[in-house]
Amino acid sequence: MSRPWYRELTPYHWLVFIVASAAWFFDCMDQRLFSLARTPALESLMSGADPGAVQAAGKQVTAAFLVGWGIGGIVFGSLGDRLGRARMLTTTVLIYSVCTGLTYFSRGFWDFAISRFLTGLGIGGVFGLAVSLIAETVSPTARAGALGMLQVLSTIGNIAAGFTKMGIDKLEQTGAITSGYGWRWMFVVGALPALLVVLTRKYLREPEPWLKMRDEGKLPTGSLLQPYFNLWADTRWRRNLIVGAVLATTGVVGLWGIGEYAVDLQKNIFATYFTEKGLTPEQVKAEVGWAISWAYIFQMLGAAVGMWLFTKLAVRSGRRLAFAVGFTACLLVTLGVYYKMETPTDAYWMMPLMGAAQLAVFAGFAIYLPELFPSRLRSSGTSFCYNLGRFAAAAGSLFSAQLATGLYGDFGSPLKERYAAMTMCAVFLAGLAILPFAPETKDQPLPE
Repeated sequence: MSRPWYRELTPYHWLVFIVASAAWFFDCMDQRLFSLARTPALESLMSGADPGAVQAAGKQVTAAFLVGWGIGGIVFGSLGDRLGRARMLTTTVLIYSVCTGLTYFSRGFWDFAISRFLTGLGIGGVFGLAVSLIAETVSPTARAGALGMLQVLSTIGNIAAGFTKMGIDKLEQTGAITSGYGWRWMFVVGALPALLVVLTRKYLREPEPWLKMRDEGKLPTGSLLQPYFNLWADTRWRRNLIVGAVLATTGVVGLWGIGEYAVDLQKNIFATYFTEKGLTPEQVKAEVGWAISWAYIFQMLGAAVGMWLFTKLAVRSGRRLAFAVGFTACLLVTLGVYYKMETPTDAYWMMPLMGAAQLAVFAGFAIYLPELFPSRLRSSGTSFCYNLGRFAAAAGSLFSAQLATGLYGDFGSPLKERYAAMTMCAVFLAGLAILPFAPETKDQPLPE
């Protein structure tokens, strides 16, 4: 019987795993702080605007964030192959920390959107760098387990964001924080990862495969886009690039173009639910906030379980089977949740299921994408696949808004939100359709 993956790690392997996982932990926390603070921030910054305009602005800011994320992934993926994974990882953490802190000072829609775009640049670079660093540092038999656990631990960052919002909401309700300023303090919390750079930068070193490529003069040269041209020019890497990009785009659009807006649906149906119980508007607002927060925390707990199960299945039965099960679950569960969720009680058991389904495949991206590309192009290939989906998700976010306000606008809330999300679920079919072309990498060495 093989040993658990974590028993194969040396003390330095543990350092790399902890630092890379912490970078991704705080990255995910920042993403979720934005998701939870987005609507309160825009309600404050667009004082007097109707709820429909605020929701539309929220999707526009999310699109700007995702575009920044995609650009950052492309740029820092290339720089990671050229200048080193460890060096660029600490740089991206510093960028998203500082820019998140700057969001505190927003005074209107545009500076809020710009600060989120800049934050996205840093956030976009982290994933490809972190998984490349781990994949090239730990032993081959520990690789899948370590990369899957990186994603499992990311849900702790998401949960930390949920508890941060609940704590700040409580401080705001008691008067410890000025009313209407809670969302600003959430972004102050999001600036804390800068400390990670200060504390760990001097202890990380570049992985041996990257150093070997550097010493042999095989690292990419030329423009920032040259690594992507190199990937496209080779038949094997081109096929892997297309496969990885379609898989990751499917998952990212499913999460950010569909699952992300479950909060908007919850806000509508929870407000109706608590109003019908005779609560005052102030009580309704408070109860809706708490119900959304708890539903989100349960969703992230479900996500952790889903990622853990995906990792187990990928290690034992192969990557392709795990993705097939994952995307099928995404399609069926997401359709069911948007069709049937009516009350907070529904959300408390439905959102964990949707979290498990939608986020399970993200463990697959951490495991599978670095296995598709050679050391000299691994950061570029992984980042391209993972972050191309951000552009698609930005377009999907705008398309979802158009579906809700255009095609289904006459149905009114919450039906228009339900129907728009259910229509968007067709994206999960793309992930299933590409699997016959995906190479199976189970028990295979990293390509060189």
